[in-house]
Amino acid sequence: MRFHTTVALCAAIAAPSLSFAQDYPSRPIQMVVPWGAGGATDAVARIMASILQEDLGVPVNVVNRTGGSGVVGHSAISNAAPDGYTIGLATVEVSMMHWQGLTDMTYEDFDVLGLVNYDPAGIMVRADSGFSSPGELIDAIRAQPAGSFKASGSGQGSIWHLALAGWLADQGIDPNHVTWVPSQGTAPALTDLMAGGVDMVTSQLAEADAMIRANRIHPLGTMGAERLPTFPDTPTINEDGTGTWTVGAWRGIFAPAGLPDDVRARLTDAVAAAAASPAYTDFMNSRGFGVLWVPADEAVSFIAESDASFGEVMAAAGLRGQ
Repeated sequence: MRFHTTVALCAAIAAPSLSFAQDYPSRPIQMVVPWGAGGATDAVARIMASILQEDLGVPVNVVNRTGGSGVVGHSAISNAAPDGYTIGLATVEVSMMHWQGLTDMTYEDFDVLGLVNYDPAGIMVRADSGFSSPGELIDAIRAQPAGSFKASGSGQGSIWHLALAGWLADQGIDPNHVTWVPSQGTAPALTDLMAGGVDMVTSQLAEADAMIRANRIHPLGTMGAERLPTFPDTPTINEDGTGTWTVGAWRGIFAPAGLPDDVRARLTDAVAAAAASPAYTDFMNSRGFGVLWVPADEAVSFIAESDASFGEVMAAAGLRGQ
């Protein structure tokens, strides 16, 4: 009698977790986006959410939580209950914010499900600038006094600012030799470039696609490991002989740390399938966004490496917080 009672008790204790695994998901899932509606991150999140909900069988609702240079939205993901009903499209800034002193949060405060997008930094100048390669530009920067050249692409201490700072440092040039002009994003930076307010813009090339096709802007090179399929004539800086520095903006599906193993496995499978789906790849290719799938363990290693690298570059550029 005691044996049967013990078995029944154990079964009763195990039943909730088994039921949770079998029932998940049983209600809508929230996907937090740390940036505003209408931007590139928002677009990637919405196509991913629409594909995920078909697989998971419940609505996946995109919620934009902006503010604090990305701190608000990323905190909303990391601080949520780790039950699988809050996930988010995290961005590269999560590897930078803590170095700037904006938050104590790091990538270790999340369960990383995988990376789904990567766009290397590009170096752009006006078509009439006279520069035809990254080497010509870096030689001119080196030959002129500090402050002679100005650049933009996004805010102070942003990924595109770091892209420039890291490239300069890789070439033995003080990261502040080129004056960074903060902007509210790539679009206003490109406007400033065309107006002559800055000499170059570092950002993903897709943001300037229309102006590149109109021959108003010339993409000198990218800071990726290989050429972009959408810009096959644009070399990497490594090909050009101007450095081995590689950097770009990544996006990944993150969840609060501590997901149950079965929930994590279900979500990971769904995200991997979504990233490989024709609907996702067609959408990303149409926007000029880089498509990739990096599973959790590899993604964490990659993020940890880039996090450490960003810390070094930000220190050299005087962008580290106290």
